[in-house]
Amino acid sequence: MIKILILTTFLSSLIFASSIETKAEKKLRIEKQLKKDIEKEKKFAREQTFYSGANYDLSSSEVDPKSLEHIDIIEVDDLDMDSVYD
Repeated sequence: MIKILILTTFLSSLIFASSIETKAEKKLRIEKQLKKDIEKEKKFAREQTFYSGANYDLSSSEVDPKSLEHIDIIEVDDLDMDSVYD
């Protein structure tokens, strides 16, 4: 029984450790996204056109789900709009 508990603890800690993103991986992901954005801006500067509707690529503006893990959630304590007008 104790061996099963130790094995389960070891495996769960191993899985948890493998899912943690290191600083080097985070920096590499940010640099890769930055290069893509710079290339997109160079393309827009070269073409000097404004895209509209069906011509615009909206998929390039999507948020990377991995970056959402590091954003702090803002909690609002009291949202009373009546106090704004006092």
